[in-house]
Amino acid sequence: MRIQQQTYSVTPMTPSHIRTLSKSYLLAAILALPLHASRAADMPAVVAAMPSSGLHIDPWKPRLDRTRPIVAVIGENSGTELVDFVVPYGIVADSGVAEVVALSTEPGPLRLRPGLRVQTQQTLTSFDDGTPLGADYVIVPAFTEDKVNDPAVLAWLRAQSAKGATVVSICDGALAVANAGLFEGHRATGHWATDGRRRSEHPGTLWVDNVRYVADGNVVSSAGVSAAIPVSLALVEAMGGKDAADRTAARLGATGWSNEHDSHQFRIGAEIVLTYVGNRYLHGNTHLVIPVSDGVDDIALALTLDAYGRTMRSPTSIQVGSAAGVRSSHGLWLLPANPLVEHPDGELLLWQGPAFAALDHALDDIRQRYGVRSARYVALGMEYAPGYSDR
Repeated sequence: MRIQQQTYSVTPMTPSHIRTLSKSYLLAAILALPLHASRAADMPAVVAAMPSSGLHIDPWKPRLDRTRPIVAVIGENSGTELVDFVVPYGIVADSGVAEVVALSTEPGPLRLRPGLRVQTQQTLTSFDDGTPLGADYVIVPAFTEDKVNDPAVLAWLRAQSAKGATVVSICDGALAVANAGLFEGHRATGHWATDGRRRSEHPGTLWVDNVRYVADGNVVSSAGVSAAIPVSLALVEAMGGKDAADRTAARLGATGWSNEHDSHQFRIGAEIVLTYVGNRYLHGNTHLVIPVSDGVDDIALALTLDAYGRTMRSPTSIQVGSAAGVRSSHGLWLLPANPLVEHPDGELLLWQGPAFAALDHALDDIRQRYGVRSARYVALGMEYAPGYSDR
């Protein structure tokens, strides 16, 4: 997988992104001009450049008599971005350098969009009861629009930060972290589609372009969906050292975790508008299922489900032997989407190679099924692969 070249961003078109983009579609279609093209010129130079001090997450310092850090990955029950949640969890768990726990805001399954549900190990409340001194790191994925200002979640994030946790936002998890006030006076980044919104709503944050992740003291943030991979490997390096990160990257199929990035290439032009309209309204859906069993590679599964779900032509979910679900390779309890797809149109076999390569594999198959424009649309949404659109 081309981890060192990643650069396309999105989240599986969450409601906030759909609203943000749909307001721009008509203008883009009429003018046939890319949007966001002037962002770099409009930005203060101090924000456009990434200082070298933000390239690395500060090494973990043992505290509270812990021999290993505790990493909490939180999700909002009604809707959390799939890759944002599963990929950081899987990478940290695979590294073995920390105790990683999956949390939900409330009891019951966590809905990961698109196409999956997870039964987490704890809720925010039960985690607080069992770990009153808090986590060492809290990873915050993108939530649905109506939850980025949830008072209970924002209060919990502020409390964890006050207890000493480093808060790490993935993609538009930056909205919730910013709303909690934790980016105020810090450098941060996020999904390209919400760039203007973040700058407008949180002018006290130095929003940085052209990076896949930014570390500034006890807050870390990453760009769009695929940036979950390099920032998670950087977190492994901070907790366990470069050798641990190298071993984890090699097992999962990455050659590095640089934060080099060109965010200004992500823009909405006429082709993207036409692809969106055609895939959403003019073409029929093909419901696909991925058969899974205990031990399924959760990272490869998340990357695959996310990619196909973004086409708007391939609603895709897992198929298991019973509604009870299966245990993933890194200990997540996976449940099929609700409601179940009883009569799928086809079966999709999960990539069996290094986990990160699943995204390339999915994009290649999407290109074969639906054409290069659909593959480009998905890659744009996931902020991935600068060279992919040139194939």
